[in-house]
Amino acid sequence: MTILLYQTDSYLKEFDAEVIAVNPDLRAVALNQTAFYPGGGGQPADEGTLEIRSESFPITGFKKQDGALWHLLGGDSTLPEPGEPAHGILNWDRRYRLMRTHTAMHILCGVAFHQYGAFSTGNSMEPLSARMDLEFQTMHGDLVADIETAINKEIAAEHPLNVRILPRAEAFAIPDLIRTKINLLPEGIPEVRVVEIEGLDLQADGGTHVANTREVGRFRVTDYKSKGAINKRIYFAVEDAA
Repeated sequence: MTILLYQTDSYLKEFDAEVIAVNPDLRAVALNQTAFYPGGGGQPADEGTLEIRSESFPITGFKKQDGALWHLLGGDSTLPEPGEPAHGILNWDRRYRLMRTHTAMHILCGVAFHQYGAFSTGNSMEPLSARMDLEFQTMHGDLVADIETAINKEIAAEHPLNVRILPRAEAFAIPDLIRTKINLLPEGIPEVRVVEIEGLDLQADGGTHVANTREVGRFRVTDYKSKGAINKRIYFAVEDAA
């Protein structure tokens, strides 16, 4: 079992670990702990390197298989052996951009739900840009401008973010979590990671976020379109604050 360090500290740029298993077929290693986010929930996987012995292995991806989280290694150096120490280094600039973008998505969710009663139906993101599908019957320029203004107001309000890992039953007892379709979580998951933007949004979420909305920067809608009778898509960019 790999301890997922990013679940409790999204700001780790480097970490020490131990190789606990090696998969030559995948050209991959499993670690006792990792700060690399392997991707999921619309957030892309982290990039970076693993330093083992005197070698630097680029991380080319991640794979969950046989109950392990495998770190896929690039290069042609000889794979390490179980028990060897490793040092992970994240591509921090990219990770931090994704953290800002992911938090911006949750702010959009909070504004859409509290001000318009709209649920999110899907999303995807890249560093500093994303799109989100929302249950709006209509969408027009004035509405989009109002949403953008409301989101930037919430960013400027400097809401703290809190992360908690709760027993499944306790998480299910939180009414606001139901709207995030927490009930779709597999029965075998005993604990639920909850990300809260104080006073604005509460979601079951496994990704990485900034600690305060002020870190997001400026939210700018770049496009919008209809994807169905009650499904509208908003594209946005996250920019440095002026």
